Amino acid sequence: MTSIAKIKKRVSDLRDKINHHNIQYYAYDDPQISDAEYDRLFRELQQLESQNPELIHPTSPTQRVGAQPLEGFEEVKHHIPMLSLNNAMKEEELRDFDKRVRQSLQTEQVSYAAEPKMDGVAVSIRYENGSLQLAATRGDGFSGENITQNIRTISSIPLQLAGKKIPDVLEVRGEVYLPRQGFDEMNIKALEEGSKTFANPRNAAAGSLRQLDSRITASRPLEMTCYGVGEVDQSFL
Repeated sequence: MTSIAKIKKRVSDLRDKINHHNIQYYAYDDPQISDAEYDRLFRELQQLESQNPELIHPTSPTQRVGAQPLEGFEEVKHHIPMLSLNNAMKEEELRDFDKRVRQSLQTEQVSYAAEPKMDGVAVSIRYENGSLQLAATRGDGFSGENITQNIRTISSIPLQLAGKKIPDVLEVRGEVYLPRQGFDEMNIKALEEGSKTFANPRNAAAGSLRQLDSRITASRPLEMTCYGVGEVDQSFL
């Protein structure tokens, strides 16, 4: 095996290992190696890519931050609308909602399930052949803003899907939010620096995703919870 072939293989192996450990850490809360060992693998990959820039790939774990600041956000049309529920503040509004549901379903009785809502920013992330290609805000439900560069900075969101059977197209939808601990830490740091504190976690999350400089977004402890899908390759279903 030639020297460049060995380097390519090592880079590929390192990316696979780091992606695997990211999934174990963020998805399963079950780290299999120490932070020091993870950092060693990451630094080795950084060094090899720095010495061989032609081997750098957008899905590499090293490519989460570093792009030039944007001049503005591009509009993104959703292939499938991102709909949302209207607020119901009174009992009468809830009864009207139930009436419309029963009429639409042509039934007299409907069972409902309620769950807490993660108060963040609704986003849609599009994967093509397992690779993260596009991320957008909900916007008006039919079009939003391209926030791909900022979404890529969130460590718990995979740049490359893992698994043996991956759809050609998969849109994952959910909420990007700030955990309470991260929000408190941000405000403590803001006070120490003498800058303005954040009013609430939701506004802080929204502001973090709308930064033109992804390095600022990367400094915020954002997380994402997924609750559904948009467009999916039909052959996969």
